[in-house]
This record gives sequence, structure tokens and C-alpha cells, in this order.
Amino acid sequence: MLYQAKTLNGFKLKGLDGEIGQVKNFFFDDKRWVVRYLIAETGNWLLSRQVLISPYALSKVDWDEQAIAVKLTKKQIEDSPSIDTERPVSQQFEIDYSEYYAYPYYWTGMNTWGDYPYMWGAYPYALPTPDQQKTLQSATHKWDAHLRSAQEVRGYHVHAADGEIGHIEDFIVDDENWSIKSLIIDTVNWWPGKKVLVSPRSIEQVSWENSIVVIQKTREEVKNSRPFNGDVNSQESHYPSSNS
Repeated sequence: MLYQAKTLNGFKLKGLDGEIGQVKNFFFDDKRWVVRYLIAETGNWLLSRQVLISPYALSKVDWDEQAIAVKLTKKQIEDSPSIDTERPVSQQFEIDYSEYYAYPYYWTGMNTWGDYPYMWGAYPYALPTPDQQKTLQSATHKWDAHLRSAQEVRGYHVHAADGEIGHIEDFIVDDENWSIKSLIIDTVNWWPGKKVLVSPRSIEQVSWENSIVVIQKTREEVKNSRPFNGDVNSQESHYPSSNS
């Protein structure tokens, strides 16, 4: 199912033994444009500590209840590696986090989730053989964290080949593998009243320092694309292709 990322903000997170807290934000991987963690605000039971929840731990999104089922206990979350969500996520934290929950490293393969395009192919995780462990260590040494806050990237200016077209309003996510299928671009200052979809694969470059995204399209090409009508699933067949 497809959904707008920010519609999940505020959803309750229901663990195996009670409510954990609420979704506050997301971290996504800017190399493959995949949601890697939900940022959860835990509330009073954990002194309002913020924790990261991997999509590996999620089982169901209940839209009627505005809740997400999480396959973890409160004790597991309480004992998990702590993090300051206001600072960049370190390589060592992700290693510690993956090893704590026995999740496979997502950065060691060519697919969305490491060696697999979907999470269910990679988890539950079998302990690696000594040879596999050497390969994992080698891949980890070459890897650098590229996690971005969805909340921070909303509002980035988007430029076509011949000028600015608008800003990122939100992301459309596919809950089959938590990949970002499209960026929703609000063109209010250039094409009033219109929003368009842009595939991450059409991005030519991103200036994270200047909050600018450049896409491989002209303004005319953007204007000739179908406007986004706000219903993410009814427009599924009209989403940009991998080359759009």
C-alpha cells in the first residue's frame, strides 16, 4: 500500500505488551531513498526518550485506529542502544542497533534491504559464517551513513534544468519495502494550485548544505506531467517510472 509519509506522524505504536508511543518522524537513506527508521516519541513510560524503530519490527498499519503494530516489547526497546535524534546517526550506532535486534545490515548488498529487495527475504536473520562475517566487516568499513530526516527535507527547493519549480511537500512510501516511490512537489510559486510527483531516480543532484534538489526535467516537462490529485493509491498507475 502507498501512503504519504507525514500522514503517519502521530500514529500510535502498539508493542507486544502495550503502547510504545507515537510516530514523530522518519529517517531515510539518501542513497537508495528508503525509510530505514521511524522516530518514536515514547512519552512518560520512558521519560519521553526518542527511539528508532526499524521497519523490520513493523507488522501492520491500522488506518481506522491510526496505529502501527510493532513486534517488540517495551523491555526490548528500553534496553536498545540510545540515540540523540537531533544529531546524525553514526555508523557505530547502526551496527550496535542491528546486532542488538539481530537485524541484517541493509548496507552490505545491492538491493533495497541488503541482499534482498524486501524485508521478509532478509529476516529472520541467520548468524553469518566466518567467511560471511569477513565480507560484512569489509562492506561496513567502506560504508558511510547517509540518513536524512524527512521533517528536515520537507521544504527543500526543487529545481528543473531551466529554473525552480517548487518545494518538497512530502514523500509517498510503499509499505511493501518502505521505499520512497515519489516526492510530492508543491509548485505554488510557479504553477499555482498544482502539485506533481517526481521519482527519486530523476534526481540529478542534491545540495544538502543549500537545501536544493535538482531534477533531470525541464519546466515544460514538469508542466506536461499529470498533476497529483492527493489520492496516493488511486493514482498508482500514473506514478513516475524509474526513468521519470
